[in-house]
Amino acid sequence: MSWIKRLLGMQAPLPAKADGRPAMCPQAPLGLASGRMLCLDSKLALLLADASSVVVPEDEKVWATGSVDLGQGTRLERFYLDNEDYFLQVVMHGNGANDIEDIILFGYHQVTTIASREELLRLTGPQSKVGLPFFELDGVEYQRQWGSEDGQTELVPMLERVSNPEASYQVRHHSMLYARDLELTNRREFLLFSVEEDEEGNVALSSAIGVTLQLTDITVI
Repeated sequence: MSWIKRLLGMQAPLPAKADGRPAMCPQAPLGLASGRMLCLDSKLALLLADASSVVVPEDEKVWATGSVDLGQGTRLERFYLDNEDYFLQVVMHGNGANDIEDIILFGYHQVTTIASREELLRLTGPQSKVGLPFFELDGVEYQRQWGSEDGQTELVPMLERVSNPEASYQVRHHSMLYARDLELTNRREFLLFSVEEDEEGNVALSSAIGVTLQLTDITVI
C-alpha cells in the first residue's frame, strides 16, 4: 500500500527506520517559515462556506514550525499561525521543498487538558468513540482513515519536533485521523484527534477539523 494510503487511507503511518545513512536536511515547502505571512485566496471562504465547517482565517504570520517523520521519506511539516486556532499541514514525500503531496488547513475544534489517567482513558480508551470506524461530530459523520479493524483501533504514535522564535522542543502525539468527501473537486474534510504530551509531561487531547488546500489557494510573503 502506498504512503498516501497509509497517511490518508486505511493504514497508519509506518515508524521511521534507521538505515545507517546520514540524514538529509529537509527543506521547508512553499517558502514557509517562522515570521512569514500565510495568505489564503479570498475566494476560498466562499467556496468552502456551504461545503465545510472550516472557517478560513485572515492573513496570518507563522509563529512556530513542526516536523513529524513518518518514515520511508515521508514527513509532515506543520506551520502554526499567530492565530493559535489554526495550523497548516503539508505532507511531503522527499526532502525537497517541492516534494509536496498534500496540503491541509486545520482549525482546532476543542482542546482539553488531561488531569489524570482515568480522564484520558474515559476520553480515548476502550469505552470512547475515538478509534471506531466512524465518528460523528456536530451531526457530520467521518470515516476512520487509519486501521482496518472492525472495531476500535489504537491511536498512532508520532513524535513532532517544534521550533518557534523562543524555543525548540518535542511533542509526543497519539493520533487518529478521520475524513469525509466534499462535493468539491479534489478536496476532503478531515477530523484529527491527538493526545499530546510535551516535554514537561503536560497532556491534552485536541480535535481539529481540516480541509484540503490547493497550491493556488496559498500565497506566502
